[in-house]
Amino acid sequence: MTHLPADEIRSLFSRAMSDMYRKEVPQYGTLIELVRDVNREMLAADSDLRARMDSAGEIARLDVERHGAIRLGTASELFNIRRMFAVMGMSPVGYYDLSVAGLPVHSTAFRPVSTEALQINPFRVFTSLIRLELLEDRALAAEAEEILSRRKIVTDDCLSLIEKAEAQGGLGASDAEAFVAQALETFRWHSEATVPAETYERLCAAHRLIADVVSFRGPHINHLTPRTLDIDAVQKKMPERGIAPKAVIEGPPRRRADILLRQTSFKALEEPILFPAETGTEEGTHTARFGEIEQRGVALTPAGRALYDRCLAETRAAAAVGASGEGAGGYVAALDAAFESFPDDHDSLRRDGLAFYRYRAAAPLPAGLQASPEAVEQLLASGALVADPQVYEDFLPVSAAGIFQSNLGTDEQSNFGESANREVFEAALGREVVSEMALYEEIERESLSQALAALAAGEVTPA
Repeated sequence: MTHLPADEIRSLFSRAMSDMYRKEVPQYGTLIELVRDVNREMLAADSDLRARMDSAGEIARLDVERHGAIRLGTASELFNIRRMFAVMGMSPVGYYDLSVAGLPVHSTAFRPVSTEALQINPFRVFTSLIRLELLEDRALAAEAEEILSRRKIVTDDCLSLIEKAEAQGGLGASDAEAFVAQALETFRWHSEATVPAETYERLCAAHRLIADVVSFRGPHINHLTPRTLDIDAVQKKMPERGIAPKAVIEGPPRRRADILLRQTSFKALEEPILFPAETGTEEGTHTARFGEIEQRGVALTPAGRALYDRCLAETRAAAAVGASGEGAGGYVAALDAAFESFPDDHDSLRRDGLAFYRYRAAAPLPAGLQASPEAVEQLLASGALVADPQVYEDFLPVSAAGIFQSNLGTDEQSNFGESANREVFEAALGREVVSEMALYEEIERESLSQALAALAAGEVTPA
């Protein structure tokens, strides 16, 4: 039997998810159009950027690139979601502790891990598991746990197809289509709450994110994020399209050499819902789903991340943004000042060991030079070797918390601390999470080895 490649199943699913979300949240469609317009303008105005992205194989992925976010309630839900995403060629990468910013969740990002798979479709889903053990009200935590134990977020047909894929190493085309249709049901929005209004209010009082997870029949997708090449332009133009952006862009400041991840969003929608009541239903509203945009730069090494964290901590100690956006200007100024110490060109980032790159042979080996690790700087200077920035494929705990807080109705900045329970998370997951640093290191090491071998053999790919 011929199996449909996991990359194709992932592409089918991400398109279906995008179509569903566009119908559920019309402003998402407006956001996609805005991002596409800005990206077209950027590529038309900057021929060097277009050439670099085209040579690195990044142009084709730009229009399809999305990341979603879901919140789960139990260990068994996380276990089955991990199995579902595995059918699509997505692995859990990284562990994120968001309790550091007052959010009672810890998370991972399901995504493809190979360069080839990422270039086909780098679909990611930031997946959080609530931590009821962090609730001070233990009676409410027990009640929430009992409510969650009654729900089943993956359909029986989907579970059967997951089991079939696991048993035979994949799915045929018709089974893959059925799997995508069934998997989509897990993420669909349902306007009917599963708890009475009184229970919902008590859950909200404990934490609005807890209420969002516990009060519904499944983990509705709460945002689906396109990638822009100029997030500042998108932020500026959002009001022109009838979209109100959050007060500040999360992440590093605007730079010549983009690093890591910058994110912004529009305010979460207040949506009508129905609560079960003794005599029928009771009307109410819920705020959870919103629109987000991201700009991705180069992945940083451990040394680069340490410098980034120091700069960000300095910023957050110096300035904060209020719930209505007050202080935004001071925060941006403090951010710019803190990052003046961070090198802002790719040659410096690479030579200083602050960022990860992917190497390729782009011109014949010059006379007198050896295709060896010792000659890398000379080969780069000659143009025989090219170092492309590795796109940061992952997430930032403080930025994620900032977006979540905006989603929950506040732009307040929370100081970064440290509190984690990775062992419990991985036990629920049923496996260890993949180290994102190890992935970037391996891609850099392997690409350099292959590029040097190609130079030695006279096999080059023109820039």
